Amino acid sequence: MNIIILGAGRVGESVAESLVSEKNDITVIDTSPERLRGLQERLDLRGVAGNGIQPSVLEAAGARDADMLIACASADETNLVACKVAHSQFGIPTRIARLRSAELQQGSPLLAVEGFAVDAVLCPEESVTATIRKLIEYPEALQVLEFAGGAVSMLAVRVVGGGPMVRHVISELPQLVPDVAMRFVAIYRQDAHGNDQRVVCDGNTRIEPGDEVFVLAATADIRRVLDTLRLRDAPVRRVMIAGGGRVGLRLARHIQGQYRIKLIEPNRERCEYLSTQLGSEVLVLCGDATDEDLLEQEQVQDTDLFIAVTNDDEDNIMSCLLAKRMGAGRVVALINRRAYAELVQGTQIDVALSPAQTVIGELLAHVRRGDVEAVYSLRRGAAEALEAVARGDRKTSKVVGRRIDQIPLPPGAEIGAIVRGTEAAGPDGQPQPPQVIIPHHDTVIARDDHVIVFVPRKRQVREVEKLFQVGATFLF
Repeated sequence: MNIIILGAGRVGESVAESLVSEKNDITVIDTSPERLRGLQERLDLRGVAGNGIQPSVLEAAGARDADMLIACASADETNLVACKVAHSQFGIPTRIARLRSAELQQGSPLLAVEGFAVDAVLCPEESVTATIRKLIEYPEALQVLEFAGGAVSMLAVRVVGGGPMVRHVISELPQLVPDVAMRFVAIYRQDAHGNDQRVVCDGNTRIEPGDEVFVLAATADIRRVLDTLRLRDAPVRRVMIAGGGRVGLRLARHIQGQYRIKLIEPNRERCEYLSTQLGSEVLVLCGDATDEDLLEQEQVQDTDLFIAVTNDDEDNIMSCLLAKRMGAGRVVALINRRAYAELVQGTQIDVALSPAQTVIGELLAHVRRGDVEAVYSLRRGAAEALEAVARGDRKTSKVVGRRIDQIPLPPGAEIGAIVRGTEAAGPDGQPQPPQVIIPHHDTVIARDDHVIVFVPRKRQVREVEKLFQVGATFLF
C-alpha cells in the first residue's frame, strides 16, 4: 500500500516502523527536516518537510496515488484538516486521525464525510487507559485482549507455582480443569542466558513456573483460566497514579468511585486543575513520585497497584522501581522508548506499556488484507494475534468448509478460538449470544466464523491474510 503518515513524533515513528517492516511504500510528512533525516537513516521511507494540511505538501508526498493517510501530528486540529484536504482534494480512500479530544470520537457526526472525513480515530491515551483498566481488573495478567465483541479473550500470563496446571502437561488439562475450555497458543521460556525462547506448544508440553503463556478462552472464563496458572492475587483496592497528564487524568476519571486513588503530580497549577476535574474520592498530591519520603508518607507499601504515566520514561521507571522496593503490590510503567520497554519488561517492573504499541493493532486492522476485524501487537511487535472473518464458501475460500488440520497455516501459527453466530437472532428477533468454540484438529470452519489466529512472527501475517481472502475459485 502507498501510505502517507503525517507527523514524525513518537506515535508517527512507531507507526512508520511497523508499516515499513511489512513492505508498504511509506512517506512521512513533518515540519522538522532533522527529525525526518533521522527516520530516513533508520528506515526505508521517504520524508517530505512541510505543513501537512497544505495541498502542495500533500501533493509532493504523493497524495494522488496514496491508499491511506494516517494523520498523527500533535494537534487534533492539524489531523482533522489534513483528513478533510486528503478527501476533498485528492480522494485518498482511507483517512485515519489521531485525536485526543473525548468529544471527537468514532461515530461523531463531525467526523463524517460531510464533516472532516475521518474514517477511523486513533487515541493512544484512550488505548492505554483501556489496557490499564483490564490490568486492574485482572492483576495477575500481563495482557488481556478481547476479540469478537468481547466474546473471547487472550491472556498473557507469567506462570507461578500453585495453580492446578503448573508442572503438568497440556494434555492433562481436561482432567485438571474439566469444565473450562481453553487453548494454549504460545509458551515462552527463558534459556540459560536469560533470553526468551518459544517452546513447542502441544499436548506433551509441560507448563513450568516462570513461563510466559498466551491462552485463549471465553471471556466469561478468564478468571478461572488465571486461577489454573497461578495463585490469585489480592483484588486491587488501592491505586496510586504517578502523573496527572492526559493519561493520568483519563485513567483517574474512569476508575474513580471503584478504588481508593492517590494521584501524584509535580506541577501545582495542574494539581489545582485536576482537583476540579476529579471527585472527592481521588486524593491529588503535589509532589515528585520519585521522592522516597513522599511515597513513604503516603504509605506506598499498602498500594495494590502503582501506575507511573508521566511524560518522562526515566521518571516512570525510577518511580516504579522505588515503589516496588518499598512494598507496592504490582507496578506498571508507561514507557515510550522501545529499547527501555524491552530492558525493563520482566524485571521488578511487572508491566511496561508503550502508548504507540497499544494503537498499532487498531491501525493494522485497517491495513490488513482479507476480512480482518481486529489485530493486536504482541511481545513488543514481534508477534500478532488477529481476528479474521471466514467469508465465501468451499469453492471461493481456503478456510470455509475445511478442518483445522487441512488449513495450510505458516509454521508456528495457531488457530486458538472460533466465534460462531455473532449476528444470529432468536425467534423474537433479539440478538443471541455467539458460540465460542475452542477448536481441535478436526473442527470445521463455517462461513462467517470469526477465527482468532496467533502468529508468532510478523513476517508470516501476509500468509495468514491470504488464507482469508475470497477468490474466484480455489481447488485443494
